[in-house]
Amino acid sequence: MSQAAGFQLEARADATLAVSGVLTFDTAHAALLALREKLANGSFASLDLAGVERGDSAGLSCLLAVLADVRAHGRTLAVRHLPEGLHALAQVCEVEDLLTA
Repeated sequence: MSQAAGFQLEARADATLAVSGVLTFDTAHAALLALREKLANGSFASLDLAGVERGDSAGLSCLLAVLADVRAHGRTLAVRHLPEGLHALAQVCEVEDLLTA
């Protein structure tokens, strides 16, 4: 399990990368770097956000950037258990479709 200030990443045996903690302005940059590093080898099929306690626009931007990176390499990454607050923010920003593989 990788841990940085306010969020954690856990690689699971089922090709899932689980994110927990907070994805906010304070953690988004570190989260982006850590997610990019973990996802670089392409061995993950899904991103599980069930453990994310809180997110804001910076956290949403982090997720969108990670998904763009993955797609730029011709891969897909399913987003699972998007927290309600991030889902509502994605709807308001009209980027909800970008969170689906």
